[in-house]
Amino acid sequence: MSELSLHCQNLKEQVEYILKLLQQEPTFRSYDITPIQTSLDKAISPQFEIVFAGAFSAGKSMLINALLERELLYSAEGHATGTECKIAYAEAEKERVVFTFLNEAEIREQALSLCKELGFTTVANINQPDVINLLNQGCKAILQQEGGENKSERAKQAKALMLLLEGYIANRQHIHTVNNATYSMAQFNFSNIKEAANYARRGSNSAVLKRIEYYCHHPLLQDGNVLIDTPGIDAPVEKDAQLAYEKIQNPDTSAVVCVLKPAAAGDMTKEETKLLETMRSNNGIRDRIFYVFNRIDETWFNAQLRQRLEDLISNQFRDTHRVYKTSGLLGFYGSQIKQTSQQDRFGLDSIFAASVKAINGVEETPQFVHEFNRYCAGKLSASKFRIAVNNFETPNENYIRILTEQGTPLILQLIQDSGIEEFRTAITRYLTQEKRPQLFLNLAEDLQSICIQLKNHYQTVYRELASQPQELEPMKVQELQRLNQQLQQVSKDFTQHITEEVNHLVNNTCDEFEADFRQLQARMIRRLDELLESFSVADAYRRATLSHPRNATAPLLAILVEAFYYLSNQLEDNLMMSSQHLIANLFQQLIEKIRKSEYYRQLYSLLGNDGGIEAEVKIAEKMVSQALIIAASVECDRFVRESPRFYDEGTFSIYQFRKTLQQTFQGYDCESMIEAEPAIKQLLKLDFEPKVSHTVRKSFRQTVNQILKNQLLEMADNQADYILQQNPQARNFLEKTLEQEAEKKIANNHRLLQEVKQKIAAYNLAASSINTGLQLMEVNEHLLPLIKDMEAVEENIDPRTTSNGFLISDGLLDIVDRA
Repeated sequence: MSELSLHCQNLKEQVEYILKLLQQEPTFRSYDITPIQTSLDKAISPQFEIVFAGAFSAGKSMLINALLERELLYSAEGHATGTECKIAYAEAEKERVVFTFLNEAEIREQALSLCKELGFTTVANINQPDVINLLNQGCKAILQQEGGENKSERAKQAKALMLLLEGYIANRQHIHTVNNATYSMAQFNFSNIKEAANYARRGSNSAVLKRIEYYCHHPLLQDGNVLIDTPGIDAPVEKDAQLAYEKIQNPDTSAVVCVLKPAAAGDMTKEETKLLETMRSNNGIRDRIFYVFNRIDETWFNAQLRQRLEDLISNQFRDTHRVYKTSGLLGFYGSQIKQTSQQDRFGLDSIFAASVKAINGVEETPQFVHEFNRYCAGKLSASKFRIAVNNFETPNENYIRILTEQGTPLILQLIQDSGIEEFRTAITRYLTQEKRPQLFLNLAEDLQSICIQLKNHYQTVYRELASQPQELEPMKVQELQRLNQQLQQVSKDFTQHITEEVNHLVNNTCDEFEADFRQLQARMIRRLDELLESFSVADAYRRATLSHPRNATAPLLAILVEAFYYLSNQLEDNLMMSSQHLIANLFQQLIEKIRKSEYYRQLYSLLGNDGGIEAEVKIAEKMVSQALIIAASVECDRFVRESPRFYDEGTFSIYQFRKTLQQTFQGYDCESMIEAEPAIKQLLKLDFEPKVSHTVRKSFRQTVNQILKNQLLEMADNQADYILQQNPQARNFLEKTLEQEAEKKIANNHRLLQEVKQKIAAYNLAASSINTGLQLMEVNEHLLPLIKDMEAVEENIDPRTTSNGFLISDGLLDIVDRA
């Protein structure tokens, strides 16, 4: 085993160890390590899946055939398979094909979907011959109406349905009802991969195949390279198109050959633009994308198409060097006819035999022959090749004569002009020379960022720990010197905490206080309703006449006066009680927050008590409560005064007052006043509701905020000053336990220092091992940073012998969680 292979084997363990070190540091626990894990999976994966993706009939299958120089995949103008094809490596004597069929339910689902798209009302029951015949007739009518299977989307769907039904009938014995049946080529009695490929290439067979796996002997497929041919992103069967996108987004996909049609169509389609955006979202692909503009031969004879393609490439693909222009058709068949001769009419009797069958004595012309003659007539330089394409000869006769005259040089020129050799050379160079170094480079780039942060973190921690006193007396001196600084920090933190709490209160962002204040508002409004409901005019009348013993009657105004005093005083009692409840809850919550704070814990460790914080908070609570009682009294005392608009002309209140006055003027005894009680209550409600609402919704909240702000901030400042004055007490308290605490701190510092030394040594070991692998691959620009000039390195600490949970195995540390 090579040194490089050995390092690759250990790579997963080394990277995961660095990630484990990272996750052990609280500072980095939220760090997203997903990109690193993705890069690692790619670097160590035994397979490198290259997905060929593109639009329907873009030429993906033909391009793969051209790359491998073997006719494996189905390829035809206007129709392509919806089957996922996988091509992997096999030794020459172990070549094979594995077929996986759609099940009956999947075929029925596709048939129903196509029938719906075509507007067929016939239920696609694929087990009824009459229904199948009827559907086939409908499809043929559509093809005739559209002018051919490649003329429209509707025609493509019709052809797809015909092939699906034909394939189902022909392969019924291989198709299970629910399960996807899998067969080896030996079960079909195919003796070699060519026979199996011929079976799979037939459109009717490919229509019912879910997946085809080819295992071929070709150098391009070595080192785990797997070619994946996918359905078109705009395939006539929507499910097929979705399959293509799922494969592009699959984390197992490592690279994409994006086969585009602008050379023939002139512009990028909407689906092709979506394809490019989807590829960019897969972190497993990164920049491993090859853009192939197929059917470049269309631009040889159309200057406008050629210019539009050049503009497209220069504008939208200028940031990548992996752009290729190919003619898969010419390149593939050019490589095939190199093996033919005049004896088999340069492939007409062998390669193209199936498509040259004579009809009424006249031979058909294969598509390649048409394109070959067109190439000879318009693309070739007259100075290099003197070729005539004669009108008096058939296309096949021209083809045979030209190859007889020109021979191998013309075929080689054809292959060169097709761009296939350039593309094959580029992708071969990438897969055999650049792939592994680039995968390592991507991993190193992703790792480098976290390694720099981890290195800086370790160095900072190490320096801080190393700078601490290692002897008892210096440690005691340092702790005493730090005492005043610690008290200042506690004082600052306490003041900041109270300031933040006050800010939350005055900005209405303290949820608990807001809930309590809403309860105060509700109590006041509810209490007003209760008072109005229980108010007695008879009682008020009695109190009025008692104040004036000479008189036997009382005016309406006297009743209102008694009512105003009564309601105001009762509301004052309610507001006082609610305010005290509000403040009690607030300060209880504040004390709980203080007790949970770090500065409170620190203060206890410095003084042995809370420095009087809770006592001061309790005093502040009493002062706030007293201030609010006074404020509530003042606020409700104002309710005795009628509101300014109570007697305004044109208001409902004055109208109600006059109606009430008319009713009470019916007699001079108490009875007439009691009968007017509902009207009097309504009059009181009209005055008190706006006043109470204004108090609880506007004016009183501002009063509460101002009292809290003044009292709490003053308390915080006073308490902060008091804490700063506790230095002597803190010094006395500290000296009692200083020696014991100093010993503990020295021991703890020593333990932490040893741990960080071990982590540094472990990190350096893992990073060095990864760097060795990178250097063996000649990837030197992104080596991981090592931690040098540390005492841990100088002392050459051996982590094998430590007792802090570090063990080493096969040259790599494993850290136990307790470390």
